[in-house]
Amino acid sequence: MALRSKLPQVGTTIFSVMSLRAAELGAVNLGQGFPDYDIDPRLGELVAEAMRQGYNQYAPMPGLSRLREAIAVKLQRHHAVRVDSELEITITLGATEAIFSAILALVGPGDEVMIFDPSYDSYPSAVALSGAACVRVPLQPPHFRYDWERIGAALTPRTRLLIVNSPHNPCCTCLTSEDREALAELLRGRDIHLISDEVYEHIVFDGRVHHSVLAHPELRSRSIAVFSFGKTLHSTGLRVGYAVAPAALSAELRKVHQFNTFAIATALQQAIARYLEERPDCGEDLGAFFQAKRDLLGTLLHDSGFVLPPAEGSFFQNIDYGAFSTGRDVDYAEELLTQARVATIPLSVFYERPPRMTLLRLCIAKREQTLRQAAAQLLVYARAAGVTP
Repeated sequence: MALRSKLPQVGTTIFSVMSLRAAELGAVNLGQGFPDYDIDPRLGELVAEAMRQGYNQYAPMPGLSRLREAIAVKLQRHHAVRVDSELEITITLGATEAIFSAILALVGPGDEVMIFDPSYDSYPSAVALSGAACVRVPLQPPHFRYDWERIGAALTPRTRLLIVNSPHNPCCTCLTSEDREALAELLRGRDIHLISDEVYEHIVFDGRVHHSVLAHPELRSRSIAVFSFGKTLHSTGLRVGYAVAPAALSAELRKVHQFNTFAIATALQQAIARYLEERPDCGEDLGAFFQAKRDLLGTLLHDSGFVLPPAEGSFFQNIDYGAFSTGRDVDYAEELLTQARVATIPLSVFYERPPRMTLLRLCIAKREQTLRQAAAQLLVYARAAGVTP
């Protein structure tokens, strides 16, 4: 019997491919976005305690009340917004499940979903599985700013959903307050919902402020905002995220969520709730923490020939290899992997129709030793290429 794929264009992700190749070659992996340092030991202790205390059976479908209440306190502290923890917060299997469930809840055949390339690869796949059409509007290098006039022109009567991401992966840019106002004006009077991917909410640099859609009443009324404890707690393997939305939108999200993952690991939810209660300032140090890593890598590669465009947020940093090659980024990423033994991610894989650019994405959520080793290997490569003295 012939198998008909629902995602015929999708194979193994570039992140898995590069991580596997890095392991095979003994390369420094700055490709896939995961930390290589330990979590706070207290979090591990709380997980073990929760299991010993019997939090080992199904949690309620929307999530443990204790965790949702702790998140409501966190949102009030960080974004000055009041949220009904019972009706407006849903615990999900990481941010990816929240996005997937939200898309399937909000759109279907005949609808259009607008995303902005370069975009996280789960967005178009989830749109395809919903039966909706994906409209991809490119953000142009080198600045990757939203062109609101172009976006407005791309809206049609079939547009039902926009997906934005700030701080942005892989552009390392942040929505400004002016962007948020422009977005609100663009959607005013239109029957369009918004998914705001805010998993790097705490990781903003150089004194910037994260402008959540939740803090904008007009946008909040039509939005599902998505967050990730994996990013905030340096533990991507937790796979615990959450979605915040008005009660009516949350109800629709939960209809999909309950038949997707239903409930998230109870002990993890209990442990994170207790951690947030003990550490109400959780996340507030992440901007400075990652900015120091960004600045270290910039200093180490200052005379390398690679150009590092200023990263405004996220735990990534892009590098421009134009001084070495004008070839395709996929090919050059392979060259750095095999010759410099450093794994990166080419930006073109985040586009449907990539523009001409010479950019690779590096993950800075690494130990200082890892960043120094990667920089040293890139410098050796640069000298061998004759670009640096």
